[in-house]
Amino acid sequence: MMYTIIDVETTGQTNRITEISIFKFDGKKVVDEFTSLVNPESVIPYYITTLTGIDNAMVANAPTFAEIAQQVLDITEDTIFVAHNVNFDYNVIRNEFKAIDKDFRRKKLCTIRLSRKLIPGHKSYSLGKISKDLNITIEGRHRARGDAEATVTLFKILLAQDDAETVFNSFLKKTSKEGALPSHLPTEVFNKIPNTPGIYYFKNKKGKIIYIGKAIDLKKRVLSHFYSKTQKSLDMCRETADIDFELSGSELLALLMEDAAIKQHYPEYNQLAKRNLKNYAVFSYTDRKGIMHLAYNTLKSSPNPLKIFSNIRQCRAYVEELCFLFNLCPKYCHLQEGVAACNHHKISSCNGICRDNEAPEAYNQRVNLAIQHIKDVAELTILKEKGRTEEEEAFVLLKNGTYMGYGFIDKTETIKNNEDIENYLIPQKDNLDIQKILRGVKKQKLV
Repeated sequence: MMYTIIDVETTGQTNRITEISIFKFDGKKVVDEFTSLVNPESVIPYYITTLTGIDNAMVANAPTFAEIAQQVLDITEDTIFVAHNVNFDYNVIRNEFKAIDKDFRRKKLCTIRLSRKLIPGHKSYSLGKISKDLNITIEGRHRARGDAEATVTLFKILLAQDDAETVFNSFLKKTSKEGALPSHLPTEVFNKIPNTPGIYYFKNKKGKIIYIGKAIDLKKRVLSHFYSKTQKSLDMCRETADIDFELSGSELLALLMEDAAIKQHYPEYNQLAKRNLKNYAVFSYTDRKGIMHLAYNTLKSSPNPLKIFSNIRQCRAYVEELCFLFNLCPKYCHLQEGVAACNHHKISSCNGICRDNEAPEAYNQRVNLAIQHIKDVAELTILKEKGRTEEEEAFVLLKNGTYMGYGFIDKTETIKNNEDIENYLIPQKDNLDIQKILRGVKKQKLV
């Protein structure tokens, strides 16, 4: 079996190759080598030069990738592509070939994943750390030839392990997922993910959540990220060192749980879903004169909200309706600010509380009627969903069309009325994204 052990240096964010080194290895010794600087046809950022020592002047007269492409194809033909964090090097090279309308496909092995399996117990499997642990000298760290040569030495050590043949063959099987998994992600972590609905969390080495997603089939969806060739997926997977998950029981619950989790953690790879739009609410309070106010503000600034809205226009229109129905004062409903007495363009039903023509007690009585009206017309909607297990049911609760949260109930529990449901409620925040998810969902009563 023939291998080509490869390392590339790149421009960083755009991942154009600046240097490539390939050692052809027959399992015992190196039989050929190709190493070259590469003109990336783009600027090398200063921070990359600081790391690798490769600057724009060094590559100015170097060949472009198109000019060395045939040599790369020739030396890697009928070999297994080997690299430390193989998905990075493989995808960088494959993208360079794609840019010149050539296909590049090779079987591949990752020395990080092989090391985790064959020589377990090391604190870190980065090339620098594992080389130090194994007394491998790197001549020229962060240069393609130095790193590739160190990987050759590491590869020899891996080949010499007792279970090497079995492990290598299992990794090379077409049905094996080892080649697709991120280098820093332990196989056992992936294997624990079930084929059921829920949400998943990609975490980096420090345990920070970098991406949250939802799926009807968690394992299948997670695996699809590792096969994706988009730059976002490649960058995200390269950082992924752990995956956590929560079961939902259904797609609807997964959607609702995903939205809440994203707005709680703001992961860097969930850019498009980060918006946390303002909700508005109607509430009441009593001023120093003893006059009750009906007011509206952002949900965050509304104490004990009576009714929640997804935008300020709907919220104000509802207050105007209450003001008209119960002969309330536009000033004390905050429909007119900074005025001595109300003079609303649409509502003229005020009995004179703002002109001292009505006692606060009489006015407050009508405000209380308005508040009771809000509570009386409250519509409790319960959406029945499949539970996380066969012994469980799930539900989504809405009041007045406002999303209140979700919950799970054991099928052995006795639910006598809708109010009992609230004992199992996991409260959540409503927002426009949630309203969009719930729009058009068929309503079913759980009890």
